[in-house]
Amino acid sequence: MNLPKAFEEKMKNLLHEEYGDYIRCFDEPYNYGLRVNTNKISVDDFLKIAPWPLSPIPWIHNGFYYDGENIQPAKHPYYFAGLYYLQEPSAMTPADRLPAEPGERVLDICAAPGGKATELGAKLKGEGVLFANDISNSRAKGLLKNLELFGIGNMFVLSEEPGKLTEYFPEYFDKILIDAPCSGEGMFRKDKKMVKAWEKHGPEFFSKLQRSIITQAAALLRPGGILLYSTCTFDPLENEQTIEYLLTRFPEFEICQLKPYEGFTPGIPELTESNNPELSKTVRIFPHKMQGEGHYLALLRKGNAGGFQDGEKKKMEFAKMNTKSGKMPEELSEFWTDISWNLDPFRLDIHGERIYYMPEGLPCMRGLRFLRSGLLLGELKKNRFEPSQSLAMCLKKEEYNKVLDFPLEDERVIRYLKGETLEVEDKVSEKEKGWYLICVDGYPLGFGKLNNQTLKNKYLPGWRYQA
Repeated sequence: MNLPKAFEEKMKNLLHEEYGDYIRCFDEPYNYGLRVNTNKISVDDFLKIAPWPLSPIPWIHNGFYYDGENIQPAKHPYYFAGLYYLQEPSAMTPADRLPAEPGERVLDICAAPGGKATELGAKLKGEGVLFANDISNSRAKGLLKNLELFGIGNMFVLSEEPGKLTEYFPEYFDKILIDAPCSGEGMFRKDKKMVKAWEKHGPEFFSKLQRSIITQAAALLRPGGILLYSTCTFDPLENEQTIEYLLTRFPEFEICQLKPYEGFTPGIPELTESNNPELSKTVRIFPHKMQGEGHYLALLRKGNAGGFQDGEKKKMEFAKMNTKSGKMPEELSEFWTDISWNLDPFRLDIHGERIYYMPEGLPCMRGLRFLRSGLLLGELKKNRFEPSQSLAMCLKKEEYNKVLDFPLEDERVIRYLKGETLEVEDKVSEKEKGWYLICVDGYPLGFGKLNNQTLKNKYLPGWRYQA
């Protein structure tokens, strides 16, 4: 592979005698990764039904390698059920190492296409709220789909400049992940087009963006909160020196030790002006030392400069986004008799025909650009309620009364995913007409409307299976 001379010289100075091992890794095969959605299925249960051989990614508890040259997991019905996400192994590390807990307020500030946001959402287990932001509106649409596919309902998907968020969320978040835009040096082996992009916009260009984003994020984090910063590049200007810049501007931050793995390389304090030994607690991932691409991670805790005790939530009164009546529409109430969830009517937010179920404790967000606020339950039509695809993906089979559960080998599974009308003869005399949750091996795919022996397909057109 033809690498830029300036990059080669930099890597020689960075790696010294290991440089030859690094260059030789370009001849090694690419590592394909799959991460289990623990919001829907345990790792043990997934391994019992996994359709292909998998081998563990040793530093990711729910991550596995697969043979990407010979199998296509994105074409399998389990993918459409949201049971896993396809992600490069090293890229799984930031969300894995950010200790998000159920009930917390979590922000992924540069979230598209959703590889890290989906894992953070799964960690919340439906409690608290995930804010997933990406400045690109088109990329944010893909982010929204991946979060819906994963069954994340307690979310907001925004498309804003990080700086604007500081006006709405001062010291609001418990955990923040910054997977910063970077020069992408760690991805050269995976994607040769990254070399051309590097020659156009290198570390100097991206370091300015990174310093802006990380200082804005610092103002969004509550005292005692934790921030994880990551890049997929090797340049110290984008890595150790960016963390050094943050500590200079916000001395209340301290670097935390990341959960170790034997292949991790410590950060290099000698690459900074301050030579701060704490920077050795940050982590570099090199592809010649691990089965993954290049990455950098730093975990930081914000000190209690505001007077709050470590771990204590900052208590603030927030304005309501909209006035909630606390009354459930009759059409929704009738539909909800088939769902076992206890729905709080004061958290319902109705915009025209659409009904959303909002997380609790939100600030006023009027004026922000967002693609989704809370869980879209469905739409009010004339004298009826139509449930949404996102609601189907948030449900579990046992939480809905009317279910059509097809085994994986049933040809109707793929036909349903293609949007076809189905004939349902299975014990049809026992089936009432109405909305049915369609499952594969017990895992929801979407809704359909049954009348006699015919299932009208309600699978979302933009999600349909393409052969």
